[in-house]
Amino acid sequence: MLIYLVSQHQLHVYSVEQAFSDIGSSVARPKSEDKRNAILDAATRVFAERGLTAAPTSEISKEAGVAEGTLFTYFKTKDDLMNALYRDIKLELADAMMSGFPRKKSVRTRLRHVWDGYVNWGVSNRAKRRVLAQLQVSGMLSKESIEAGSAPFVEMQNTIRDAIERHILRADLPLELISKTMAALAEATMDLIVLKSAMANKYCNSGFEIYWVGIARK
Repeated sequence: MLIYLVSQHQLHVYSVEQAFSDIGSSVARPKSEDKRNAILDAATRVFAERGLTAAPTSEISKEAGVAEGTLFTYFKTKDDLMNALYRDIKLELADAMMSGFPRKKSVRTRLRHVWDGYVNWGVSNRAKRRVLAQLQVSGMLSKESIEAGSAPFVEMQNTIRDAIERHILRADLPLELISKTMAALAEATMDLIVLKSAMANKYCNSGFEIYWVGIARK
């Protein structure tokens, strides 16, 4: 079957196959979740090795096994890529820390649950942990990304706030300092575990004990 089209006073003759082939070429292909994840995984490896500013998108594309143009189909700019990676890592970290959160247990038990999840995730995901640390101080994150990254941890913040009001935790310590202290001590604990894995339990238990003694009301 032939299709006849008239444009600019000219007659064009197409076969059905040609017509539909032309239509298909003008329609954007659906994005692949696997390809998107491959790009994010590659970005994690390259950023961890090269740093955020020194890592070119061409190297990330090569590592992901896609053309550089394909990368920009999924992420319009390098900043968009970094923001997407930040949100993905934060969601993964939140799942590790907050999954199975023991809401009905003591404050100490709840915070220990979060601590263990953080330390175990960090030790098992060194590249992501390194990149997350870089992203958090990069100045490249949008307000929306920061809010999206914080949202899954609201329950932990509420636990700390409630414990302060109930005089379980020290009221003289700012809420944000209590959270940051956990992060700093957990990072130190992870570093030590990486250096000496045989001491993992000792470091993990001692690190949390230092944290708890520092924030708990006497």
